[in-house]
Amino acid sequence: MEKIRLPGTELVVSRTAFGALPIQRLTLEDARVLLRKAYSGGINFFDTARMYSDSEAKIGEALAKVRKDIVIASKSHAGDKAGLLEHLETSLRLLKTDYLDLLQLHNPKILPDPGDPESLYAGAVEAKKRGWIRHIGITSHSRDNALEACRSGYYDTVQFPLNYLATEEDLELIKACKENAVGLIAMKGLAGGLLQNATAAFAFLRQFDGLVPIWGIQRESELEEFLSLEKNPPQLDEALWAIIHQDREALQGEFCRGCGYCLPCPAGIEINMAARISHFLNRSVYQRYMTGDFKEKMERINDCILCGHCSSHCPYGLDVPNLLKRQLTYYEDFYEKFHGGSVQ
Repeated sequence: MEKIRLPGTELVVSRTAFGALPIQRLTLEDARVLLRKAYSGGINFFDTARMYSDSEAKIGEALAKVRKDIVIASKSHAGDKAGLLEHLETSLRLLKTDYLDLLQLHNPKILPDPGDPESLYAGAVEAKKRGWIRHIGITSHSRDNALEACRSGYYDTVQFPLNYLATEEDLELIKACKENAVGLIAMKGLAGGLLQNATAAFAFLRQFDGLVPIWGIQRESELEEFLSLEKNPPQLDEALWAIIHQDREALQGEFCRGCGYCLPCPAGIEINMAARISHFLNRSVYQRYMTGDFKEKMERINDCILCGHCSSHCPYGLDVPNLLKRQLTYYEDFYEKFHGGSVQ
């Protein structure tokens, strides 16, 4: 497993990092097996968050005995200094450690004011003084915020969605982080599940020196695939570029990245799935979505109360209610054709 120094820090991390959001969906025992297998395979960088329900607790249970050999990053979505310190105390207890290698401010809408003594940033500085954290980072789905944070001189790392659907403007962040000696962590390497070719996704991000992708891993088969790619890193050749260009063409324009910041929905709509259903029907095993139970979930879109919560929380500025309506129409047409025998 190749390891590099994460720019902006003294942390030496595996270039394949473990994104621990998906382990919320696993039992404690299954999560323990997966995390220990990742560690045995050479992964030493684990990324979680206070917002990820029991993810921190599962990491603590699985990896406490090898704490000195791993790098742990977590996040706080608190709104002020007091809230951040409270979150951090909980994180440390659940992770069974007395410090985080990296604390990241979790996607604040606006960058906190470093001069405000009660701000999120002030909380991170206080945590560092207490020895609770080693480095301060920030995550963002806003390119402007990520660039501002990178150039501000206040953050050691920035985490931002990067994959082969990224625009040229998005990729400017890579150059900016390099120029400012800031560590860059890439989330959403598979665009929230929309990208099906892990080899192409891996090769695209590997071309950028110093960039560390966080791969969200839920299954042993997924872990084994990334460990195999790490063992024999693929070259970004003509065949992989062809896949990338095909996906870029298919996923142009407005689409949901599945980040989940729109949730929870007051009407019970699973927005981050429903808003992407046309892509899943065309890009994965569609039969799993053709059940009565799933159709019932999709039909909850009709219960939308237009409260505005989803659109106001979407970091990409999507008109979510109208996007959902279009996705429901597409789904219902596909469902009818499937059960009528027109789709095989």
